[in-house]
Amino acid sequence: MTGRLFGTDGVRGVAGRDLTAELAMDLSVAAAHVLGDAGAFESSVGRRGRPVAVVGRDPRASGEFLEAAVVAGLASSGVDVLRLGVLPTPAVAYLTSALGADLGVMISASHNPAPDNGIKFFARGGYKLPDEVENDIEQRLDEKWIRPVGAAVGRVRDAYGEADRYVSHLLETLPGRLDGLRVIVDCAHGAAHMVAPEALLRAGAVVETIGAAPDGLNINEGVGSTHLDALRAAVVERGADAGIAYDGDADRCLAVTASGEVIDGDQIMVVLALAMHSAGTLAQDTVVATIMSNLGFKQALTKAGLQMVETAVGDRYVLSAMKAGGYNLGGEQSGHVVMLDHATTGDGLLTSLHLLAEVARSGRSLAELASVMTRLPQVLVNVRDVSKAKAATSQELAAAVADAERALGDGGRVLIRPSGTEPMVRVMVEAESQDEAETIAAKLAEVVRTTCA
Repeated sequence: MTGRLFGTDGVRGVAGRDLTAELAMDLSVAAAHVLGDAGAFESSVGRRGRPVAVVGRDPRASGEFLEAAVVAGLASSGVDVLRLGVLPTPAVAYLTSALGADLGVMISASHNPAPDNGIKFFARGGYKLPDEVENDIEQRLDEKWIRPVGAAVGRVRDAYGEADRYVSHLLETLPGRLDGLRVIVDCAHGAAHMVAPEALLRAGAVVETIGAAPDGLNINEGVGSTHLDALRAAVVERGADAGIAYDGDADRCLAVTASGEVIDGDQIMVVLALAMHSAGTLAQDTVVATIMSNLGFKQALTKAGLQMVETAVGDRYVLSAMKAGGYNLGGEQSGHVVMLDHATTGDGLLTSLHLLAEVARSGRSLAELASVMTRLPQVLVNVRDVSKAKAATSQELAAAVADAERALGDGGRVLIRPSGTEPMVRVMVEAESQDEAETIAAKLAEVVRTTCA
């Protein structure tokens, strides 16, 4: 791997080629030195003076050798390790905090295909690392260090039973039970295949599953939040009240109504925001979302008398704004929803339980609840092999955008966004009709091609 190792969500690449066992071990050693150097420490699972780490993974086959490498790196650095086994990313974040660990490690590539894998770290308290801490870890990859020996080496033990602590925590956050709801859960053959059905069952729902038979190679394959057709068909065929789809590491979820309509992250956040506002628990009557959220999302909040704080794309930016402003609900259209009163990161299980709890409490269907938001047609065109710098300075493009915005008025919007990783400019247009959105997007994309080549 070349360039900065850490991307927007940890270190990720093809396991065995980009993300090797050697790199996984070296990263863990460096992370132990950066995150475990806080001095004497005492937790419910470790003895004073010894740092403690929790390690979880999704079911990918490569997770087995990467887990071994991560654990070896940590223990050889003098860190006691609790192996959590296969658990969702938010479970690892929660248990990092709940068990008083110095750091947490999750081995997963989220919604990516099975050959990929990744490593992400959590600091004490269960929070993702800021850029400067990730940079520190990278800088210390090759440093010389004194290796502990004898009684100073870390000890390793299995802590698979801690999954129950996570499920119990989720259930304790619920305002009510899900008795009577028939739910089909798509676990993406991923990290939630055990804990998600258990949590929903214990909350009172009648649960059927798909995508709950991981074999190490089938994660996200035709199932999960990025492939909803199987869930939509199952919900309609089996007459369920709703469907829930997680991604491979279950840090996000999307939903499906009884008729097979997809409910995205924006709609889920609106339902949760209105429920929290009604209960008096929505901090400052404000929701944090990214610039990619549908205009209909903002319109629905405004109609309800609620506010929206807008951030750059990425759940880390959402969380940063939430912490800075004292807000407790935020997320992304993709289904990453952060409920900061109960979690330190996006949690698909937590989100789905609270969404279904509002269905049960209100006596209304998921479709009825989501209907408070009208999703405007949204068209995204990726214009490749153009200059991102020119896109930011082109007066011709700026004039074309201004013309489009005047034509759309209050019923739409335009967003020109350079890609963060590729020589590409994204053109996004929302309008009151699909045809209008497509026409304007095509015109703007052509302006980008001709002026930013």
